[in-house]
Amino acid sequence: MRDQLRAGAAIYNAGYYHAAHDAWEDRWLDLEAETDDERLLHGLIQFTAAVFHARERNWAGAVGLAESGLDYLEALPADYRGLRLEPVRSFLVALASDPEVIERRSPTRLRHEGDVPTLASLGLEPTMSAAVVLADELGYDAEPVEQAAAYARDDLETGADDSRFISLLFDFVREDEHRGIVYRRLTGHVERRAARESDVEDLF
Repeated sequence: MRDQLRAGAAIYNAGYYHAAHDAWEDRWLDLEAETDDERLLHGLIQFTAAVFHARERNWAGAVGLAESGLDYLEALPADYRGLRLEPVRSFLVALASDPEVIERRSPTRLRHEGDVPTLASLGLEPTMSAAVVLADELGYDAEPVEQAAAYARDDLETGADDSRFISLLFDFVREDEHRGIVYRRLTGHVERRAARESDVEDLF
């Protein structure tokens, strides 16, 4: 849960408001309804959707999502799972009463475990989650990124000292200006690794 929270928070804090929910959705769908964890993720998904719709000037949609987000988050502690919820709830109240506040105020940033997660500050697991979400959001084919993450995990399990996949996933998430170049390199490494594995399988 921690890794998904940090990945989604960093994506949101980077301004990808619509994409942030993708880091939480799979985990949310696996949770039993009406639990605190389910309320947290459901509320965060509604929150990011409210911000996105307000920025798109869909005022009615923003108000409805802000109100439902508040419903999910209102009973949770001020700090739940390390996430500061009071600023989120306050911003949802503001959006629900005046969605055009988004044109006068930047959306509140998400704080987790005492800091504001950024794409550059994420550890490996949240970075792998964020890479897949960003690939999909930015129009890249997410399949090679998902495969790179699988290879990165394999490298970790086998004790590889230097995994190209790990370094490329970090670069893909962190390097806005060079993301296209990094993606091409990552895709090339994925294709070569897959070809090597296929060659080995063909021997047997």
